[in-house]
Amino acid sequence: MTEKTTHFGNQTVPESEKPGLVHELFERAAPTYDLMNDAMSFGIHRSWKDTMMNWLVPQNGQRLLDVAGGTGDIALRFLKRAPNARATILDLTQSMLDEGRKRADATEMAGQLDWVCGDAQALPFEDKTFDAYTISFGIRNVTRIDEALAEAFRVLKTGGRIMVLEFSRIPNPGLRWIYDQYSFNIIPPFGKIIANDRDSYQYLVESIRKFPPQEDFAKMMCTAGFENVQFRNLSLGIAALHLGWKL
Repeated sequence: MTEKTTHFGNQTVPESEKPGLVHELFERAAPTYDLMNDAMSFGIHRSWKDTMMNWLVPQNGQRLLDVAGGTGDIALRFLKRAPNARATILDLTQSMLDEGRKRADATEMAGQLDWVCGDAQALPFEDKTFDAYTISFGIRNVTRIDEALAEAFRVLKTGGRIMVLEFSRIPNPGLRWIYDQYSFNIIPPFGKIIANDRDSYQYLVESIRKFPPQEDFAKMMCTAGFENVQFRNLSLGIAALHLGWKL
């Protein structure tokens, strides 16, 4: 029986190989991951994440699961707005979690944080455990997005929300062409200069183009069982926020 294939950037690979390739990529990227985020987006990613929190409206007493949470950017923002909440950061790559633990704000909030190495497609948590599920710039790296969304639905409590922040598709063709020129000609060289890793950032810009457009991803969320699904474009559609409810 022929194994199913998937994309890894512009490469076609067996599905069984993609998690290992993603893991290896983020192992390399971990030490300079936050620095590269600032360099690639000129710091705009911080505004996107703040907008994410404005829409999510964290509340004290809630439990957050931040999947592909890496160095804790989203979880720490959540806890700063809800100091009596609790956050679990899950990531496929232990070195990303290790980098997150080094942050001063993570040390200050250590009693409210859990760091778990795990897979978005097979979450190691009981049903109906969390009030909110977030994933920021991570779902496009998942081998089977539908399985990750099904797992998100499973671990959310009734009334819980999922919020996905992901690079997306600029609707305007002219602006999309300009952004493509920047992405393919500037970001990989940035990766080489700052992180000595061109290949990882070449993958990044390729993977963005493989991710479904906003409307298609919203339909995938609905198929997974989420209701009242909405999305908002950020920075003309360079990124988008998707929100859904488990009702």
